[in-house]
Amino acid sequence: MASARFGTDGVRGVANEELTAELALALGRATARVLPAPAFVIGRDTRRSGPMLAAALAAGLATEGADVIDLGVLPTPGVATVAARRAMPGAMVSASHNPFGDNGIKLFSSLGTKLPVGLESEVERELASILADAERPPRRPTGHGVGQIITDPGAADVYRRHLLGATEGRGLDGLHIVVDCANGAASAFAPGILTELGATVSTLCAAPDGTNINDRCGSTDPGVLARTVAERGADLGLALDGDADRVVAVDHRGTVVDGDVLLALFALDLAARGHLAGNTVVVTVMTNLGFRLTMEAHGIGVRETDVGDRHVLAALDADGLALGGEQSGHIIFRTLSTTGDGILTGIALADLMQRAGRPLATLAGGLVERVPQVLLNVPIPQPGRLADCAPVWEAVAKAEVELGHDGRVLLRASGTEPLVRVMVEARQEAQADAVAAQLAGVVECELGQVRG
Repeated sequence: MASARFGTDGVRGVANEELTAELALALGRATARVLPAPAFVIGRDTRRSGPMLAAALAAGLATEGADVIDLGVLPTPGVATVAARRAMPGAMVSASHNPFGDNGIKLFSSLGTKLPVGLESEVERELASILADAERPPRRPTGHGVGQIITDPGAADVYRRHLLGATEGRGLDGLHIVVDCANGAASAFAPGILTELGATVSTLCAAPDGTNINDRCGSTDPGVLARTVAERGADLGLALDGDADRVVAVDHRGTVVDGDVLLALFALDLAARGHLAGNTVVVTVMTNLGFRLTMEAHGIGVRETDVGDRHVLAALDADGLALGGEQSGHIIFRTLSTTGDGILTGIALADLMQRAGRPLATLAGGLVERVPQVLLNVPIPQPGRLADCAPVWEAVAKAEVELGHDGRVLLRASGTEPLVRVMVEARQEAQADAVAAQLAGVVECELGQVRG
């Protein structure tokens, strides 16, 4: 069942069509079997379908005998933090930056980390088995063996205290921050945290109605935030996504600062303070070539992984490193977090500005000289077919010869949407545009039709 497969960030699909209550219930049962634990924590974002899917997932866990603590609406990194502090596996019901009609389920270990690929594959196999045997009544616990589902809104305070401790007692007094909560999980959370830390806070898009999450706002559409920061004379803008695990920033002039530049700022700051373990930062294949050149110029190593903050975390832990992230704004401070955390990253950025005594525009200006990068998303019904499509890879090989050492080509099937992503970097933007358009045309021609 294609809709039940895990992508780069859990199971994701159209709510009530691909990701149904029945599927969520079966996934709860499979998770309880593969991750045997007395209790799980579950959180969600603000989507209309969230309560339905969270209830079904909780029912699946409870029917296998596990207790469930319902955390309600909480950012994804908040769920991960509570899971780690309570040593319980967990799940987040969210489709992150996707439109409100989509939803998803991300699983966390009792360490607060996303499941490694091997363990996730076990859950997927168990799920397939449960779905295949849907007509066969399962053996279930009864009486005291049935799991309980309880609510614990106060658990969010665990995450709140964690964030407040991130600045080691330093405040954000004197900073005016505009925060765009994407009408998502951070809406009732991020403004209060920043205010507690001493900042003057203006809030955008913090009135979720179940359907407006990520709608012309947040990290994927920071235009209104950029205008607002400039108009109000604020020092900093922070644009979160629907589940608040990523952030992009805006300087006082209204210029957007993406994850590549933020990561470069943090890498240099940590290195200067002797806190960049291994003198190396972890990035993904999507990170701009300009970032790599900046790190090389400052003597900082770069370790590259596949897309997804789970892969970034695995590389950090494998080598005992401290910092990694993605261009999209997923940034992991490994000594502070187990996953990407947009609110924590925003706090760290504001703290860096305070310590440096300089505005973000000065800190970030000219730091990363970007190589022109063109990213095209090609709608493909079955993007997984990309791997075995020889004509596409022949076209890629020719493009790489044309670009030489001054460019890069990356094609990948999206793990969360029915898309093939075509990325091209070249010294000249016109060349990058032309090569990307040519490759996108080949992808559409070769993969655009579903084969029977």
